[in-house]
Amino acid sequence: MKKIAVFTSGGDAPGMNACIRAVVRTAIYHNLEVVGIMHGYDGLMNEEFIPFNVKSVSGIVHRGGTILKTARSKEFLTLEGRKKALNNLKKNNIDGVVAIGGDGTFKGALEFSQISDIPLVGCPGTIDNDLRGTDFTIGYDTAINTVVEAVDKIRDTAESHDRLFFVEVMGRDAGLIALRSGIGSGAEAILMPETKTDIDDLINRLENSRKSKSSKIVIVAEGDEAGGAFIIAEHVKKRLPDYDTRVAILGHIQRGGNPSAMDRVNSSRMGFSAVEALLAGHTNEMIGIVDKKIVYTPFANAVKHRQGLDPDLVRMLEILSI
Repeated sequence: MKKIAVFTSGGDAPGMNACIRAVVRTAIYHNLEVVGIMHGYDGLMNEEFIPFNVKSVSGIVHRGGTILKTARSKEFLTLEGRKKALNNLKKNNIDGVVAIGGDGTFKGALEFSQISDIPLVGCPGTIDNDLRGTDFTIGYDTAINTVVEAVDKIRDTAESHDRLFFVEVMGRDAGLIALRSGIGSGAEAILMPETKTDIDDLINRLENSRKSKSSKIVIVAEGDEAGGAFIIAEHVKKRLPDYDTRVAILGHIQRGGNPSAMDRVNSSRMGFSAVEALLAGHTNEMIGIVDKKIVYTPFANAVKHRQGLDPDLVRMLEILSI
């Protein structure tokens, strides 16, 4: 192996730049040439290859987003497109690839492996933390800290006006952002895709919560079965007309910002391990960290999971929100 490539794909996540930096510098340490592919699979289709050196990744470990940009490619979804991508890699003498992304990125890599003999490994970059094979994905820790910080600010105005706030966070298919940020911000209730939303139970919880509370915060994952924060808030307004109810949608601020120390360290470990995995002959595997140790999970298994939430955390939430 003489030359490798690295790209980011799917939604951006804080820590991706730290991972890119680790990939590039580890590759150079092992006397490999390394190129960055701009705009993910789309850049692979359009041959957007940029030679990297040590200086190319200086001063990026603390930056959010991704210097390689990210995009989705409809052309890559076709067999003809994947053949074109393979031809571009071979034309540029690429011997191995590191893909930084989430579920869609790894599914694409798995499809690509059916026609390609070029080794490819992945680093889990997604704020949703919804992949098997790692305790924490790149960007998750930063995202939940961003939510907690935002909710702390919302609570200031909620307490000043005795208001009930429904705060919607990202999590179309998984409520892991909602659960941890809700516990961290002292929410009265957390509504998530993994649990059935019972409006009657929510009303009862709000009515019976401590009378001394001057504000109430309910965290809602965007994928909640009841339809999101606005719809739930309307139901509550009808049942509890005396409540001064407001909705806050945090949206894409959860993707931005400088990565936390945890995300910087985890991302660096994954990027470093991805290069060494390629050199050791690994392919079609995701690099993860489980119990503080590097593990390898086949792409076929590292997919979005809906296997339920930690029951201890859910029980603790029920008790602490009284």
